[in-house]
Amino acid sequence: MMKTLILGAGGQLGQCLKAVAAKRNIEGLIFPDEVTGNILNLEGLHNLFAAEQPDYVINCAAYTAVDKAEDEVDTCRLVNKTGALNVASVCKAHSAKLIHVSTDFVFQGDIVELLKEDDLAEPISVYGLTKLEGEIDIIDTLPEHYIIRTSWLYSEFANNFVKTMLRLGAERDSLGVIADQIGSPTYAIDLAGAILDIIAADNAAYGVYHYSNEGSVSWYDFAKAIFEIGGVEVKVGPIPTSAYPTKAMRPKFSVMDKSKIKSTFGIEVPYWRDSLVKCIGEIKAKSEDLA
Repeated sequence: MMKTLILGAGGQLGQCLKAVAAKRNIEGLIFPDEVTGNILNLEGLHNLFAAEQPDYVINCAAYTAVDKAEDEVDTCRLVNKTGALNVASVCKAHSAKLIHVSTDFVFQGDIVELLKEDDLAEPISVYGLTKLEGEIDIIDTLPEHYIIRTSWLYSEFANNFVKTMLRLGAERDSLGVIADQIGSPTYAIDLAGAILDIIAADNAAYGVYHYSNEGSVSWYDFAKAIFEIGGVEVKVGPIPTSAYPTKAMRPKFSVMDKSKIKSTFGIEVPYWRDSLVKCIGEIKAKSEDLA
């Protein structure tokens, strides 16, 4: 494996990359702490790159609090735009290739069609806008980039929808979950594996790619599957977005076309429910280990 530096190593995807690398016996991955790998510290990044001399950099660092971002615009933009630009410029200075993780939230999501990489990006939230701005800065700064947009990320690590549903399902008798937003849940372990496959391929097919698990589902149906697979007895009711107002608007439909990443790198994409079964199995195993 090429020498690879992971920024945002302590987050959900960073932890999944570490887990997948360990399972595959992959060496050469560097996981700096938050201070050493701070994407807002340009001088610190130059020092880190000079010391490690990575061939590839995976940028998992991002401001992802979608609703808070509507009030913390400057902070969100600093991380998602300026931070992305910092990483790209330092990669260029040190001749490293960049894999940058982005989001389906760059799309408006008002048309029920599979989203392709070159479809018009029209974000409807501060989070989506700043992630798109980061993409643009990377494209303008560093030719050797792979931007991977993903969606509805979850895993056995960190906080996410699956773990929240399992917790709420154990605490409550009934729940209302939004049924009119459609997307593709993505097991972060699968995404981590795909990223490592891209590095192993070392294919200079730079550009923007989409990756999420196969299939599509509403948050309501996703929650129903979580409870069914997890063996949680709770009554779940479908509700419209209007019944659960949030600061930030979400795309109504953000199912992405994955044909480009599959054909370019020969990546097989698992079906969302199959991956959910694996994840819940891991969550249960971890809870048993702690018991």
